[in-house]
Amino acid sequence: MEVLAQVELSPDKLFKIVRQERACLAWGGTAHLAPVDDILISVERPLGIDSAGQLVASILSKKLAAGSTHLLIDIPVGPTAKVRHMQEALQLRKLFEYTGDRLGIHLEVIITDGSQPVGRGIGPVLEARDIMQVLRNEVDAPNDLKQKALRLAGRILEFDPDVRGGYGYTIARDILESGRALEKMQAIIHAQGAQKKHFDLGKLCTEICAPQKGYVVEIDNHQMSRIARFAGAPMDKGAGVDLLKKVGDPVDKGDVLYRIYAEFNADFKFANDMAKKYSGYRIGKETDILRPYQEI
Repeated sequence: MEVLAQVELSPDKLFKIVRQERACLAWGGTAHLAPVDDILISVERPLGIDSAGQLVASILSKKLAAGSTHLLIDIPVGPTAKVRHMQEALQLRKLFEYTGDRLGIHLEVIITDGSQPVGRGIGPVLEARDIMQVLRNEVDAPNDLKQKALRLAGRILEFDPDVRGGYGYTIARDILESGRALEKMQAIIHAQGAQKKHFDLGKLCTEICAPQKGYVVEIDNHQMSRIARFAGAPMDKGAGVDLLKKVGDPVDKGDVLYRIYAEFNADFKFANDMAKKYSGYRIGKETDILRPYQEI
């Protein structure tokens, strides 16, 4: 969002924008919604501690502090996602629902397919591009991102008792296709203050190609995230990874799988070396294609 608008807003401005536009996409750090959680995260992150209890507490504390009454939680599950097994996802969902009940929040948890990255871009400029392509109804907008956004938006709309179950998706699709979603996004950007600085893609670019003919049968989320971070994302807004092939796509030897963008030579070299050691893609037979997880 920082690519598109100002995100470091005072609590007063946050509340004003929410009252005016009924939405806001900002960084919560300046609002000090959950200062204890901020301290815990600063300790846990470098130590690699990530317990389920702290995850639930961290997410819900900020929502409660912001005054949320209804909440939709998305848990992507996949072999290289943060949650790797369906049993783990179901346990986490139960913990969220139990805690939400005790706190008096109307909370729903949806388990989605996390077997590959959603959209094409990994990195601020690339992700903002994907989002705006979907909102503008562009023909080449990433369809997986569009469909996931519509399903999640549909579930939120169904919080309204006047919206019958299953009709939320249709309403969300109509809002998107009519251009109203784009208008609202532009209104939110205007209310927060449009980003005056223009961010370009990193000037250093390399392509990672398919080593053989076949099909993309698996993409390692964790490795793609690491490559993007080594390239400089998200601190360098134009750094990241642009995926040209997704799971199920046929490839010939030498086809470009993805491009790496970086701003600085050292970052570029680190990311390039990492991708050459392990691209994060597995090419195989059509019968080997990783099946997506069923959304529940």
